[in-house]
Amino acid sequence: MATLSVAAILAENAWRRPEKTALVEGDLRLTFQEVWRRSLAQAGALAALGVRPGDRVALMAPNTAEFPIAYYAIAAAGAVVVPVHLLLSAPEAEHVLKDSGATLLLVHPAQAATGRAAAEALGVQVVTLGEEFDRLAADADALPAYLTRAADDPAVIFYTSGTTGVPKGAVLSHFNLVMNATVNAFDANDIRADDIALGALPLFHAFGQTVSLNSTWRAGATLVLLPRFDAARAIELMVEEGVNTFHGVPTMFVALAAAAADADALPGLRVCISGGASLPVAVLERFEATFDARIYEGYGLSETSPTATVNQPDFGTRAGTIGHPLWGIDVEIARAEVEGRIELLPPGELGEVVIRGHNVFSGYLGRPEATAEALVDGWFRTGDLGTKDEEGFLRIVDRKKDVIIRGGYNVYPREVEEVLMRHPGIAQVAVIGLPDELHGEEVCAVVVPAPGTAPDAAGVTAWSKEHLGRHKYPRRVEFADALPLGPSMKVLKRELRAQYTGR
Repeated sequence: MATLSVAAILAENAWRRPEKTALVEGDLRLTFQEVWRRSLAQAGALAALGVRPGDRVALMAPNTAEFPIAYYAIAAAGAVVVPVHLLLSAPEAEHVLKDSGATLLLVHPAQAATGRAAAEALGVQVVTLGEEFDRLAADADALPAYLTRAADDPAVIFYTSGTTGVPKGAVLSHFNLVMNATVNAFDANDIRADDIALGALPLFHAFGQTVSLNSTWRAGATLVLLPRFDAARAIELMVEEGVNTFHGVPTMFVALAAAAADADALPGLRVCISGGASLPVAVLERFEATFDARIYEGYGLSETSPTATVNQPDFGTRAGTIGHPLWGIDVEIARAEVEGRIELLPPGELGEVVIRGHNVFSGYLGRPEATAEALVDGWFRTGDLGTKDEEGFLRIVDRKKDVIIRGGYNVYPREVEEVLMRHPGIAQVAVIGLPDELHGEEVCAVVVPAPGTAPDAAGVTAWSKEHLGRHKYPRRVEFADALPLGPSMKVLKRELRAQYTGR
């Protein structure tokens, strides 16, 4: 039986490059050897608390040094990490603890009130990261080495954001996560041991965890943590620390391009990766011109470890696409309306994006029906609509459930947003469908005006009428100071729909 552990990513570096700086947070600098020693000490504390291989341990912490150290400690103890979203309320956190069957919660002092309330409601043991956990680690016998697992054993359970009801736990194996970190580092991107990456994406989220933490360390590179994303501070920190690698979501690239105007100096970025949501081409162009750096846009989901495709130097890059599948992964387009089987479509046709390969999850924890709906004929159905051209470049058109049907015509919000982002008075925009008696749904653009501009609704509609088809342009335009963002910095369209429906 093949064995494997995510913990090997850190253990290997501690042996291979012990004195290399692994982790930077504020004034704290730790070598790979120091991080691994701390993780093994904490793994010993977990064993002393009764944690056994296969047990679920919930981890609720921001992007501080405590997160990666505890994450690798849980893996080293042979347990399963259950990352808890930091923006959850106590009842929502309680759902994650209960559904995952977590026996212990490791919580950062900043989240202790919410975490404790959730854990105490269920009688789940709680340990606070920092002083309390450090004391337990000092009193316990450190594990001499990590406990390995079967390659297909669960390593992490990610709770999906639950746009369709209660959040479900996507079970990812050691094999899923080690492979995704490896092909991200060495095949899709050219990550080198002397690179320095900024860890600004939340580490409890699949993108931050795999791409920022695990892939960076898989390559033996240095991770600089930024606990709260602030664009001006991010630029300063990247300059101070010599950061050359940035992973972000589109809203971060928008903010960095805007903050660059007031910065004293800009970092020399070699690798920039965007994911989490579609990156408008206008944003990509603005960022690349400002920072003189190329963005490689990719795509993935919690259920796919997460990376499935990315623009890769080897294949050439194309703005507005999500590039090609990663090594060892197949991504195709299937007929979206066909249920229960996969019917692949030829190049150029619009359909549902389907994925198979070493990155596809084991299933949803305790939800066989949901798993059977998602995993069909060996493929994972993403719920995203896209196309694949003759050269293999993939393009996401929209979420199946975000498509607006106006008067019987499909309108893809992403396409409308791409056009509106070129309006000089628009800094950010989200396009949603709102109920309409006559047309079924009406196209609504929620606009954040560009600084120093005052666009009006009629003007935006008139401008879009010139650039978009008759059924596509927004008849309704609303203005907002900011768009509601989830913890992974994605725009929460369901909140916007709730806010503007019935107004």
